[in-house]
Amino acid sequence: MPLTGNDVDRFVAARPRLEAIAYRLLGSAGEAEDAVQETFLRWQAADIDRIEVPEAWLTKVLTNLCLNQLTSARSRRETYVGQWLPEPLLAGDPMLGPADTVEQRESVSYAVLTLMERLSPNERAVYVLREAFDYPHREIAEILDLTEAASQQIFHRAKKHVADGKPRAEIDQATARRIAEEFLMAAASGQTEPLVRLLTDDAISIGDGGGKVPARAKVVEGAAAVAKFLRGLFKPGEAKRALFGDTAELFAWTANGVPALVAVVDGRVLGIMCLDVTTEGITALHAQVNPDKLERATAHWAMTSHGEPYRHPF
Repeated sequence: MPLTGNDVDRFVAARPRLEAIAYRLLGSAGEAEDAVQETFLRWQAADIDRIEVPEAWLTKVLTNLCLNQLTSARSRRETYVGQWLPEPLLAGDPMLGPADTVEQRESVSYAVLTLMERLSPNERAVYVLREAFDYPHREIAEILDLTEAASQQIFHRAKKHVADGKPRAEIDQATARRIAEEFLMAAASGQTEPLVRLLTDDAISIGDGGGKVPARAKVVEGAAAVAKFLRGLFKPGEAKRALFGDTAELFAWTANGVPALVAVVDGRVLGIMCLDVTTEGITALHAQVNPDKLERATAHWAMTSHGEPYRHPF
């Protein structure tokens, strides 16, 4: 039976929430869009008159599609070239979803998305639905075919795993931009001392090139080692010119609610470096340079007013 205009409107109204859930579950905007589209196809094929609560039905279908995707993704990531990192979303992207509470903002931060990779698919689903979207455990249990008690236990276990590893600070957008600007100036100075002062002693740097763009395969550990690595990264050279052209436009920005550097060439986003910040300093750098994970960022960047760049010669 074809969808009525009202049926389509129901799905359109639910779509932003579905996309935000899927992105948090999968860590990939492209995969989230695919999951939401498949949910629409299931909606289109369903006997909608028999669906009592459309929002609950759509959430259940989407979540289970994402759980299947997470299960297969684990095996794919075993053969992934180099480090696997989530796809970053720039400030203002609607897929970031609700940001009214601390829990909602943290659930989409780059650090937490990375930490959630350690969770089982069920732990990740319960954590996202409860922490970011405030679903009661009764509804989560129905979505995942669990008991309410099991949902509560899974949530507490998942929350502990995430809490044990995430940075202990929340910063507003203005502060995030200021930290990103300070970090950019330090990184471009050609000296390690300004960077070391911004980093914690146990800071790390991780890059994801997906085998398509050069990225260091091993995690760089320690403030001195990270500063030295960044000095080399920002130092002019033939390899960088071949990759980025004569100049790259560098911006201090925010992504997933945290300070970030954005590298842009001819309007195309070539890299996003997210900074995990605590009161002690920057604890981690996550650099995404895999072009497959920057397509949405490039499209969003084209629609954004971003001011003058810091031009850095490569």
